[in-house]
Amino acid sequence: MGRFAQIMVIGVSLVIAWPSPARADLGEETALAERYAPVVRLVAQEEECGYGEPYLPLDVDRLFDQQTVALRGPWTPTDLVKIGPSADDLSEGRYEYHLDFPGDPLNPGCGYERWGDRITGTSRPTVYAHVATDPAAPGKLALQYWFFYVFNDYNNKHEGDWEMIQLIFNASSASAALQTSPVAVGYSQHEGAERAAWGSSKLELVDGTRPVVHPAAGSHANHYEEALYLGSSASEGVGCDDSTSPTVEIRPVVRTIPQDPALARASFPWIGFEGRWGELQQAFYNGPTGPAMKRSWSEPITWSDDSWRDEAYAVPAGGLLGTGATDFFCRSVGAGSDALRQVVSEPSTTLLVIAALLALALYIASRTTWHPADPLPMARRRAWGQTLVAAARMYRRRWLLFAGIGLIFLPITVLGTALENLLSGLAWVGAMLTLAGVGLVMAVTAIALAEVDAGRDVGPVQAYRMGLTRYPKLLGALAVALVVVLPLTLSLVLVPLGVWLAGRWALLAPVVTLEDPPPGPLRALRRSAELVRGRWFRVTSLSVAAIALALALGPVIGTLLILFTDMPFGLLNVVSGAVYALAMPLAALTTAYAYADAATAAPDPVGAAALAPDRASAG
Repeated sequence: MGRFAQIMVIGVSLVIAWPSPARADLGEETALAERYAPVVRLVAQEEECGYGEPYLPLDVDRLFDQQTVALRGPWTPTDLVKIGPSADDLSEGRYEYHLDFPGDPLNPGCGYERWGDRITGTSRPTVYAHVATDPAAPGKLALQYWFFYVFNDYNNKHEGDWEMIQLIFNASSASAALQTSPVAVGYSQHEGAERAAWGSSKLELVDGTRPVVHPAAGSHANHYEEALYLGSSASEGVGCDDSTSPTVEIRPVVRTIPQDPALARASFPWIGFEGRWGELQQAFYNGPTGPAMKRSWSEPITWSDDSWRDEAYAVPAGGLLGTGATDFFCRSVGAGSDALRQVVSEPSTTLLVIAALLALALYIASRTTWHPADPLPMARRRAWGQTLVAAARMYRRRWLLFAGIGLIFLPITVLGTALENLLSGLAWVGAMLTLAGVGLVMAVTAIALAEVDAGRDVGPVQAYRMGLTRYPKLLGALAVALVVVLPLTLSLVLVPLGVWLAGRWALLAPVVTLEDPPPGPLRALRRSAELVRGRWFRVTSLSVAAIALALALGPVIGTLLILFTDMPFGLLNVVSGAVYALAMPLAALTTAYAYADAATAAPDPVGAAALAPDRASAG
């Protein structure tokens, strides 16, 4: 080989071996990504298919060449392009194509969890790092970490879920960022994100640089702390995110996607996929698009300026009156989401059921009489609708009396909540106290109504004083009823019997309070059953309707306040609890009027004597 040829070979070898600027940058990007790699704490799942977070951030390579995954075209949901697509198959863009996993996202059951476990195998949880700049923000740099989950098990259930966190540096390159610290961080939450200054008290760091991330169970919205978070907008997510303990800590493997587009597509061909990472469905049940299709990928700083919020709203651990409004909000949004999924999944059947229920409600309303409904005298036969209207009118006429009775009920509610929080795991203690309190309100309200009916002046304190004289016998009757009914309701087979007995004993409070002499516990149970005989459905439905209204009114008002105001959740739950206490006498009035109707119709003289206008004071 001539000398010239030798020089040429050496020159070519040096060119090949010499690192390109892009590859040198990748080394610095990788070093930066490793330094700030997040620590993830998932809500622990105690048993398979139980509550908690079953999905780990997945190495997406586990999806490729997987015979249970399909690539489908953009023409119809069933257009099959390939079974077991490779990463290269996705690199061609494939706009509006979608991956399809085995299962039905609208009725997921436990299928996705088991499939996810199957394809994950022994692979380690993985996070994808990406260093990005923004043409609109020179001098700033974003370091992103992208997590992929097999399934989004939230209100808007869908296959596939991409989430991310982003750190911002006052630096123009990865090498410059290695010489400084981040200035801010943002955690993705539904369609928005929550910001924190680097060093903020809510941002926990491991080893001084690694941010701790708390994904909410199901939705994977990233939070800074363990709590129950409420959202009432698209950016916050409409519903509740739970990131509470116990949690399982994982430290995902970091794989860095190069900032250079050519290197990125060479190393991670799937980053060029323009379709959806999950089954094509209607509206928000669609699988998500990939990272490179999102604005945060190409305009990370502009996105953070436009979309990041300063805080997410956590529910207090325990409010003065419990968390009735917030609990109701979480459950009602979940129930509404389930109903909506049924409409989308089986529209004809669901709409027929809804139409049938509405028709039944209208039929029932049309079969009763609502007017006239004068609340006095108390001893009068009334139709179902007249009973409800009479109770509402009496409350309105003497609202200071009955609202006062409800407000005095507040300390009982506070005590029940305090015991429930203090004796975690013994929630039944608070429940029993609440039941006893409801019985007291029922008794006191019945006495107050009888006193008004007799033309005597009575105030809330006087009504309570009179009610307490008969309360021990009522408490004994309630205890006997509970001992009998509770075991029946815990047995699936005997639930109908328990419901039937509860209806027979629905008039216990007015029986013990209004009849002279006040019957003992067993006699009170027999007397209530005698009065209910032949009118079980009427009495039970009135009691259920009135108590349901009292229980729901506070939480419903609280839910409206969540949706349309910025009231703090602690204050909101106090308002909800106060409304609940004020509504309880309305339910008690309904039960008292149901008793009056039954006692007036009864053949024996006890009921008539109890309701005589000139009866002696119950005290």
